[in-house]
Amino acid sequence: MHQLFIAVLRVGILTTVAVGLFGQIVVIPTTAADEVERFPPYAPFETPYVTLAIIGVACVQVALFAVWMLLDMVQRDAIFTALAFRWVDIVIGSSVVATLLAGGVAVHVLLADIPTPDDGMELLGVLGATVMAVAVGAAFAMLTVIMRGLLRKATDLETEIAAVV
Repeated sequence: MHQLFIAVLRVGILTTVAVGLFGQIVVIPTTAADEVERFPPYAPFETPYVTLAIIGVACVQVALFAVWMLLDMVQRDAIFTALAFRWVDIVIGSSVVATLLAGGVAVHVLLADIPTPDDGMELLGVLGATVMAVAVGAAFAMLTVIMRGLLRKATDLETEIAAVV
């Protein structure tokens, strides 16, 4: 892989992690506090939802760290080793955890009696967003599992070729 492409990907990963940290520290808690100030009956839901949102962003950050490590392996031309599977498994695990968190929020929003300031459209929007997050997360996890299988085949073929040569 071209060194410039790897460098651009790393800059993108660092930027995304930094934006995620800003979101975890500033945006998520502030937005939740503003919503509770605007509509006080949301207060019992503030801490659990803020916690879940911060954990969800952390899952993305963990996956990005694993991708960083995989990029390092690509750069060293060592991607077809057993170590790569550990990093791919971390990507899969963090995406599954984030998907399960989004699924739990979707179920809670659907079943809980959450008060709304107007006609309930906010809850429908949240439900739609969490259902979409579950769908995207599940699709990403499944795609990554498939890609892991391809990595396994490529690693096995490289091992066979190395043994022949």
